[in-house]
Amino acid sequence: MAERSETVGERVYRLRTQRGMTQRQVAAPAYTAAYVSTVEAGKVRPSQKALHHLADRLGVDSRELLTGQPAHLATGLRLGLTGAQHTLATGDTAEAARAFAGLLAEAEEYELTEESAAAQLGLGECALESGDLAQAHTSFEAAERLLSEAAPARRAPAVRGRAVAHLLAGELRYSCYLLENALDELNNSGHHDPDALLLLYTAAIAPYLDMGAHARAAHAAEQALSLAPSATDSARVAAMHRSVARTLLAENRIPEADASLAKAAELYRGLRLRTELAHCHWMRGYVHAQSGGLEAAEREMRTAREMLTAKRATLYAEQVEVELADVVRRRGRTGEARELLRGVLATAGQERAAVHAGAAHRLLGLIAQEAGELEEAEEHYVSALSLLERAGAAGDLADVCRLLGDLLRRAGRPEAAMDAYRTGLGPRMTRGVTTLGPAPAAPPA
Repeated sequence: MAERSETVGERVYRLRTQRGMTQRQVAAPAYTAAYVSTVEAGKVRPSQKALHHLADRLGVDSRELLTGQPAHLATGLRLGLTGAQHTLATGDTAEAARAFAGLLAEAEEYELTEESAAAQLGLGECALESGDLAQAHTSFEAAERLLSEAAPARRAPAVRGRAVAHLLAGELRYSCYLLENALDELNNSGHHDPDALLLLYTAAIAPYLDMGAHARAAHAAEQALSLAPSATDSARVAAMHRSVARTLLAENRIPEADASLAKAAELYRGLRLRTELAHCHWMRGYVHAQSGGLEAAEREMRTAREMLTAKRATLYAEQVEVELADVVRRRGRTGEARELLRGVLATAGQERAAVHAGAAHRLLGLIAQEAGELEEAEEHYVSALSLLERAGAAGDLADVCRLLGDLLRRAGRPEAAMDAYRTGLGPRMTRGVTTLGPAPAAPPA
């Protein structure tokens, strides 16, 4: 294959010698051998007419002769990217990652920016599914760099990917910061792009809720719902319905949340997006658990775990197991719940899934406390507090601090209990990583 630094003249020389042709044969009948010699030496750049003549004589497309890119390369790469995305949605994540990596290498060889960025986005999504958050950060940041000169709407998927990776790593405030900045840039750019706005508002709901910023989450959900009729991407509309269900659950609007999840599931089935459909089963399990239907909740969550495990979506499967353990505990099978949670903590590193790891410690603390193992309960609550405080998950942090404070108060340690209560009332803010002041600018009417 041609080197990227190869000039047109060098390319003419290489192709001519590969075919065993003389300069006179390439030049005839419209040009002279001397002219071909000056082109090959780089002393003259061929005109468009001469370029077409030389390409025809050498048996290549004129674009290939000019740029070194084989004919229809970009089209073939785009078809390959579509195939890899389909594999990611319905098949093996590792296989999809190999396909994206091969496509990226080919796109980079010929300096195809758009296709390189799309391949990096695909690799980032594969990394999210497999739980490799470091690789996800690398790929999404590379995609954003490649698109640095593009319109804000083109960069939206890369920003959303970075934000999700930070969310899964427990860096909620930075996740919000990225999304808020991107939304403000997009809304103030004057280019109304419903699909990009829908993607970003939808992505903002989860970190807002985990931080306890329920009003901000509700605002993002309202904006997303208003954009949905104008959006053209069905997968993004489905993701919106799934995320909006979380805000409805937070407001205890159970029937509406279930209806929103049903809409999302219907769209995901039509699109054959198995990971996203698994998320719908997961959330419907949570809906059932909230309304006391523990048997149905366990059934939905086990379905979600099986689907995610089959897709090798390791990190998401671990998160489901935490909530499944809570359902199992509430059904009286504390031993099974404890084993599930210990399994999650054994595989989940401290650098990822801080919110769910914190939830696992909280549940283990409850189980230990119910069994009268108070020292073990305290250890788990303290571990949960550390993880949730670092993540900025204010709502969950307040709950753990209440549990720890109550435990310490009953143990006759009032000063330590007061410290725990104070921690829950005033979670520390990391400066400079999110505004959480005025809401992101609303899209133009």
